[in-house]
Amino acid sequence: MSTLLYRWGKTAFAHPFRFLGVWLVLLVVIIGSIVLNAPKLSTEVTINGVPAQNVLEQLEDEMPAAAGGAGQIVYRAPDGASFFDPQLAGALAQSMDGIYDDEYVVNPAALAGSEQDQAAAQKQVAAQVKAAEQATAAVRAGRTLDQPVPLVVQDQLVPGVTISPKGDVAMAQFQFTKQTMDLPTGAIEETLDAAEEPLEGTGIEVLPGASLQEIPEVVGLGEVVGIVVAAVVLFLVLGSVVAAGLPLVTALLGVGVGVGGAYALGHFYELGSMSVVLGLMLGLAVGIDYALFIVNRQRRLIMRERLSAHEATGRAVGTAGSAVFFAGTTVVIALAALTVIGISLLTIMAIIAAATVAVAVAVALTALPALLGLVGERIVSDKARAKFAERESAGVDHATARRWVTFLSKNRFLAAGAVVVITLLMAIPATDMRLGLPSGENYNSGTDQRESYAAVTDSFGEGLNGPLLVVLSSRSDEPVDQRAAGAIVAELGEVKDVAAASPSGMSEDGRTVLVSLVPKGGPTDPSTETLVHELRDLKGDIASKYDVNLGITGQAAMGIDIAQKMSDVMPIYLAIVVVLSLIVLTIVFRSIIVPLKATAGFLLTILATLGATTAVFQWGWLNNLFGLDSTGPVMALLPILVTGIAYGLAMDYQVFLVSSMRESWVHGHGGRESVIDGFTHSSRVVVAAAVIMTAVFAGFIFNGDPMIKQIGFALAIAIAIDAFLVRMTLVPALMAMFGDRAWRLPAWLDRALPDLDIEGDQLLKSLGAKE
Repeated sequence: MSTLLYRWGKTAFAHPFRFLGVWLVLLVVIIGSIVLNAPKLSTEVTINGVPAQNVLEQLEDEMPAAAGGAGQIVYRAPDGASFFDPQLAGALAQSMDGIYDDEYVVNPAALAGSEQDQAAAQKQVAAQVKAAEQATAAVRAGRTLDQPVPLVVQDQLVPGVTISPKGDVAMAQFQFTKQTMDLPTGAIEETLDAAEEPLEGTGIEVLPGASLQEIPEVVGLGEVVGIVVAAVVLFLVLGSVVAAGLPLVTALLGVGVGVGGAYALGHFYELGSMSVVLGLMLGLAVGIDYALFIVNRQRRLIMRERLSAHEATGRAVGTAGSAVFFAGTTVVIALAALTVIGISLLTIMAIIAAATVAVAVAVALTALPALLGLVGERIVSDKARAKFAERESAGVDHATARRWVTFLSKNRFLAAGAVVVITLLMAIPATDMRLGLPSGENYNSGTDQRESYAAVTDSFGEGLNGPLLVVLSSRSDEPVDQRAAGAIVAELGEVKDVAAASPSGMSEDGRTVLVSLVPKGGPTDPSTETLVHELRDLKGDIASKYDVNLGITGQAAMGIDIAQKMSDVMPIYLAIVVVLSLIVLTIVFRSIIVPLKATAGFLLTILATLGATTAVFQWGWLNNLFGLDSTGPVMALLPILVTGIAYGLAMDYQVFLVSSMRESWVHGHGGRESVIDGFTHSSRVVVAAAVIMTAVFAGFIFNGDPMIKQIGFALAIAIAIDAFLVRMTLVPALMAMFGDRAWRLPAWLDRALPDLDIEGDQLLKSLGAKE
């Protein structure tokens, strides 16, 4: 492979416009496709096959009007005013009329059932109107209410609107005809406009719920700062603006093609915002790192071996490029392994991320040498050549790295033990990790999502931020008996941690009855999870007593089910990654010990990462340092995503660091001497790459979406732990501990394994030279 890549690199250097032209044409086509047919991003997280989703699909068949996404708007009255005031109450009624006139919002009449059921509902409405009028009279008489009150205007109940006991806040809940991700572009904005238009001049504040919020920006100030940090590190390592700019250019090109391609094809599948951001994170991080490895090797060959830029590019692509190809392949394989789990959401995320990484590798091996061809000999200035020669003659080049690895080799047992203890201590919080999906509570203070959540919590109770939908369906062809339905509702209302349970609709044939159930706790509260399980445990009793099937759905139930699903599949995926790691690393390093210690180090990285993430986001430790002021569960998808991504990236550093040690060992250095020599020549660029990747990921901690915050933090801390504790400390200590034994391989296995020549030894022999 190294020989093939050597020829490829020289050809790209000699004919840069041919190679760059292909990429630029592809980029233009992608941009044109996006402009002509922009896809719609979604923040919703759903997984097929979990109980809550199954109930939702049942509703789509039996009662389509009730299967759409839920909408919630919070109205705040002006200071000192009250929604018990007839003028403000009338404005609210007009706002709701605007909402229900929207073609994508379900009119409550569609959920009223048969004419007989409507007659029964009218009696309930009459009772509610009477109670609301009495409450309004009590407020006007100066008394304080202790319960929310439905909105009544001119003796008419306004469906879906509830006024807080103090009268300063009102909440509207309604249903869309489809899930929000399936609504046409601009549909939600039209609904909000229809709600806000009648309120102009009234001073009423409108706070859309989380499901109606705009998707947070994909790239913001934090991400830009991360790229700036990367640029500074590149300049410090490569020593010139031109050399530092090349990795940035190639990374942006790779992201443009990879993530842009996902956008361009977005109308063929459900495109989630997390999938796009994940591709962006990885594309930038690996794109910069892979280019850095190749440019750094090319510059070393020019300065140390006195090669021309043309020849140095070919050799750099043949040697460092081989490592880039393998490292990128491990990332792609680790991500592709996520598809084995069989969860469509993970599959789409994995495919987009893997494709972006594959594009980054292709760009590094083709577009980068072409750009180097345009730059030519200017990649290393005369001043840089003179400075390098001066440092070489003085023997101070890589002095810090040599001192560190020498210290580790002498204190190998102490160093290895310290890393193990530190990472295991960091992992302790993971024993208390709760999985779930973030709610409006987890957004930054001052955002509409957080303000809306807080207003509902303060005025109505936290449970209304995540109400559950109970679906009662007849087990026969007959309608659900209304007395049985009433008894079930009463029974549900008595369950511990249920704040309220009330009928909310019925299918026209009467075979499906909807019950709105409000928990006492919020959507991510442990008590709500316990409640969902208790309600599902009642299914058998309900079926035998009333001949009715009971199902639970809603966003809170969906989050609980997704968390459970992820917990179930995590051990399976971790086993896949461990086996994959052992096989791949055995082939690459032709060793038994190296793969075992590399895999053990990776497991320490994952445990420490999950512990740190739990401590910051769930326990609240140091969260102010990252601009956070709330706590909540760890995102359900995070452990499995971080495991797959961190494995691939950890193997990047493993390959570049240990292959350098193996190269030194192959060329005649002894066990510990090869560790010192290999580490000395490769650690600087690995450290730079780790700092760059950590900075890029850390920039996403300040994204507006709480799920993206957690992914950014987890990946940043995973890279920092793996690079600086595991690869820069534990690995050289263990390699020094085992010495020459680290490279032993049974003869029969040695003959069976393919020789990938990651170090480029065969290439160097064919050229009659050695680096």
